[in-house]
This record gives sequence, C-alpha cells and structure tokens, in this order.
Amino acid sequence: MPFIEAFRQFQFKVKRENFCNIHVSLVPLVPGSASLKQPSTTGEQKTKPTQNSVRELRGLGLSPDLIVCRCTTPMEKAVKEKISMFCHVEPEQVICVYDVCSLYRVPLLLEAEGVVGYFKGRLNLNYEAKPRKLLSKWREMADRYDRTLEICSIALVGKYTKLSDSYASVIKALEHSALAIHQKLEVKYIDSADLELARQEEDPVKYHEAWQNLCSANGVLVPGGFGVRGTEGKILAIAWARKQKKPFLGVCLGMQLAVVEFARNELNWSDANSTEFDANTSYPVVIDMPEHNPGDMGGTMRLGKRTTILKDKNSVLWKLYKESDSIEERHRHRYEVNPEMKKSFEERGLRFVGQDVEGERMEIVELDDHPYFVGVQYHPEFTSRPMKPSPPYFGLALAAAGRLQCYLEKGCRLSPRDTYSDHSGSSSPDSEIVDMKLPTNLTHV
Repeated sequence: MPFIEAFRQFQFKVKRENFCNIHVSLVPLVPGSASLKQPSTTGEQKTKPTQNSVRELRGLGLSPDLIVCRCTTPMEKAVKEKISMFCHVEPEQVICVYDVCSLYRVPLLLEAEGVVGYFKGRLNLNYEAKPRKLLSKWREMADRYDRTLEICSIALVGKYTKLSDSYASVIKALEHSALAIHQKLEVKYIDSADLELARQEEDPVKYHEAWQNLCSANGVLVPGGFGVRGTEGKILAIAWARKQKKPFLGVCLGMQLAVVEFARNELNWSDANSTEFDANTSYPVVIDMPEHNPGDMGGTMRLGKRTTILKDKNSVLWKLYKESDSIEERHRHRYEVNPEMKKSFEERGLRFVGQDVEGERMEIVELDDHPYFVGVQYHPEFTSRPMKPSPPYFGLALAAAGRLQCYLEKGCRLSPRDTYSDHSGSSSPDSEIVDMKLPTNLTHV
C-alpha cells in the first residue's frame, strides 16, 4: 500500500509535533450464544479486530496517536481499558464514536470525548482556551435538527435521481438552508424523463406520479447535468414553476434550460435550444464557449473559482449576498448563454443581473414579477456550510417557506431565535475561528 509508506516517510519529514496519526477501527457488537435473538443494540463489544489492525499498522511503521472506535452503542469502560492495554496507548487516546441521531451530533461527541484537548497538547496548539461561541452555535443547530417538525419540500428534477449521492452537495446545501429557518428538508426526487409526454404513453402511472410530486412541492430545483436525455422534462418543470409562480432555482444546466424555456414560450422561438443538444437550432440561446474545442471533450471545461459582478441593486441575489458588488463561486461548465441574445431576454423581463469580470458571460439570471425565479451558471452548493448556507439555496428555502419577502424587508436578517446562522446577523463562523488565534507557524496538521 503506497499511501501507508508515504505517511511513514511523511512523519519524519514534518517531525512528530506536526504529525498526528488517527486510526479508525470498527468495534463490532456480537450477541452471545444464548442470546442470538437479542436486538442488535445488545451483546458483547469485540476488541480483537482493533487489536489486529493496530498490530498490522505498527508492522508497517506507523503508530496510532488516537484510536477512534466506531460502534453502535457507547463503549464500556472495561472495553476501552482493554483496547488501551493491548494497543499500547493511554485510555484518553481511545475515542468512542458511537451511532448518534444525526451527523451534526458527531463534532459534539468528539469534543465530549476530549479530542480537542488532546490535539491542543499533542500538536502544541497554543490557542486561547476560552468559551467558544462556534461550538455553542453548532450545538444549537444540532438541537434544532432533532426537534424541527415543519417540512420544506423541494422537488429535485434531474436525470440521476436513482442514486441520491449524485446530488450529495446539492442536498446538503438545501439542508443547511432549510435548517437555518427552522424547516426540515424533504426532497422529492423526480426523474425528468418521467415528466415528458413520451412517458405518459409508456407508463402513465409513473408519469402522473412524477407530476403529482412536482405540483405538491414548495419549490423546484433543477441542478446541473450533461447530455440530452431528460432535458425536455426539465424544461417542462421550469415552465410549470414559472407560470405557477413556484420558487425555482436552476444551477448550471438548470439555468441554461430556464433560458431555453423562456425563449420558446415567451419569445416564441419555438425551436430555441442549446447547441449541446441541437447544433442546427435556429435560435442558439446557449452556445459552447469560444475556448471550447468541439469534438474534443478533454480539458475544455471552465473550472474553478471565478468572480461574478453583481451590478443590479434591485436583484434578489445582490441582497442575499449581503449587497456585495462581486462574489466568488466555483464553476464547472462547457456551455454558456449566448451574449448576443441578452437584449431580447431582458426586454421581456428575464434579467441577467450577474456577469463575469469582462461582462461577456451571463452568470445570474432573474425573472421579474416572480416570487423567486433564479438561475446561476456556477455551483453555489460547493461553498455552502452548515452555519453559512449558500445564498441562492437559502433564497429558495425562504421562498418555498413563504418568508423571502419578509426577510428582504428586514434587511436580510432572520428573527432573533435564529442565532446560530450567519444569516441571522450574528458573528460568522469564520470570525469565530479567527478569534481562536491559532499559531501562524503551524504548517502541517
């Protein structure tokens, strides 16, 4: 295993005070011979797999500083002492990470197990050990996740819905946003192909179920994607959200298809399309970028963090981004909205409120006279954080809950009960981390 050898050599390169080896091991719960019918939460915690894995790790030249034991229930004191004795570590170096009710409880569990204090001593982290607001905010967020009952349903219309992990970043961004306004997220996965008329003929039940899920949602999200399959279904969903004034967010391809839908139904360009799907369209409202080489798909995407200029002071996203004139978000696309057709769209109310630094690429689009109809060329989900939701997703959650207008009228501040979120007007998580005053000479952790 080359990476094990790399770690072995790395620990000598950076020195012991800058290297901490954490070994994660499963501590299985095995029912006794006389209790085979007992539930999975009872039985004996076995340490032998942990002992064997630590022994093998030492044979490869690495000694664990912390042994993190994954188990279904809290570890008994005798089991922790046994691992400590046979793995040659102190009891405080054995950390029990048992199953908790939500992912947000895990950092609190690690802190309770003394991980932070151990790192401070082991790596000589001389930060001020004062009460941390960040941890208390996180605890409040975890408590809220457990007790929130009000549902915010979002219809996610995509082509990879059979595997939810395909949209993991999108789901987390939605979850962060919903949680910030005391809502529990409910995602309704809709295969965009099921919304198309062809599906009605092939499988009427699946067709009607897809439309029922779409119509019953509080908001609609069309994420990014590639390929022509399912695009007509996405366009139908976008058209429904626009006409019914349902909150809508289009990301990357979702924004491009929102432009295509508007061109077809409002500008009466019946065969408007993206050149990705129809190279011979009469109205190429979405085109490949000049630096893209058709026929050669390798290394032709516009990637990474880029600056977007927000010039329209009446823009919803300008307000959601705390009235910032420029923002930096991550991109991943090969096609863009045709800038030559910008004027035709804006004359009918579809405004391009955000553009790149050169003013050539359309980055953000908003529709007038709509509760929330927003498209972004970038991927805001990549920068969303639990206590700092992404503004486009946060706007969608607010609009889906019927609270966006009130939020904007209050100067983009939530009620006092929303104390943990950066959108509440309190200090941000970034400032809390700065207040910890970590040493600047720490190069490896």
